Amino acid sequence: MLRRIEPAEQPKPAAYRVPWHVVRADPAHPIVVNEGRDAADFVRVFRGDGHETEPPQLWGQVLPAERIELCLCAADVEEVVVTLAWFRQADGLEYIWRFVA
Repeated sequence: MLRRIEPAEQPKPAAYRVPWHVVRADPAHPIVVNEGRDAADFVRVFRGDGHETEPPQLWGQVLPAERIELCLCAADVEEVVVTLAWFRQADGLEYIWRFVA
């Protein structure tokens, strides 16, 4: 439903764009790139293929333009789901993003 915007009403903040890009040249070794302007803090990577869950990888801080290769050789590449979890310095909140290889 539409509603009138009051002149004193503050605009909502812009949505946070997920900083990750995945290069899939090799399906068993995708490369995750931080394309954001800020570092991602305390980055953790969780992988699961529906049958088995790997222990999480701890990447720590990932700087802008940094590229990290994932090894999915032990997983079923057709079924694997990768979850990235990180904190933003700007707001201290934890963010989660998932992708399939």
